[in-house]
Amino acid sequence: KVANDKGKEKTWTFDQVFDFNTNQAQVFDEVSDLVTSVLDGYNVCIFAYGQTGSGKTFTMMGPPDNRGVNTRSLEALFASSTARAHEIEDEVQVSILEIYKENIRDLLAQDVGDRKLEVRQDAVKGMYVPDLTLVPVVSMAEVLELLDVADQNRSVASTNMNQHSSRSHLMLSCYVVSRNKVDGSASRGKLHLIDLAGSERVGKTNAGAQRLKEAQNINKSLSALGTVMAALQEKSQHIPFRDSKLTQLLADSLGGNSK
Repeated sequence: KVANDKGKEKTWTFDQVFDFNTNQAQVFDEVSDLVTSVLDGYNVCIFAYGQTGSGKTFTMMGPPDNRGVNTRSLEALFASSTARAHEIEDEVQVSILEIYKENIRDLLAQDVGDRKLEVRQDAVKGMYVPDLTLVPVVSMAEVLELLDVADQNRSVASTNMNQHSSRSHLMLSCYVVSRNKVDGSASRGKLHLIDLAGSERVGKTNAGAQRLKEAQNINKSLSALGTVMAALQEKSQHIPFRDSKLTQLLADSLGGNSK
């Protein structure tokens, strides 16, 4: 039970609680089975959600000497893929985008922000963004290079809550097409690793007009995600995926047999 700022008690339940002695490897261990299920044709989402400064980016990205979920996930994918290469051939492609003020920005493009990118649906690919840069990768060195490029292109602005608070959702996506060398069958899986924008209330950021607009877009996007999650849990007839760019993009990775 936790008391809120008005002294009202609320009960929360968690699948797992990590205390301050937990290291990056232990956190990744908790989600590693989800990650490798992408090779079996599942669509998987892993989110870091919380207030600015609470450690989302550290958990997902981590510093070079103590990497987080993102790079550990790709390492695990490459290792599992190599282990089964005699039987199954995996093609892995990566994209990195951010959603900033409800606009999708391709962080691997040469002209970030120049083109208006929209979400489309395809019978084979599922939800996708036409013209989004997809890069085939076969090693961690290539992935780290792409992460560096994306990092340089990312919108970062400071607020009072955190000097380098990020005001956008960052999504590292991995698309896997697996072909069975014996019977020729193929499967597709997607892994979305998402560092969500800070979930603080508008009043706490001491924001000017620009920051206010950013915060409102972020809150709209996060509440749309919450509404979709609740609707999926309640098995509602209508799931409002179209309420934000984030939920639209993840429409085939939140419901159904996704993880």
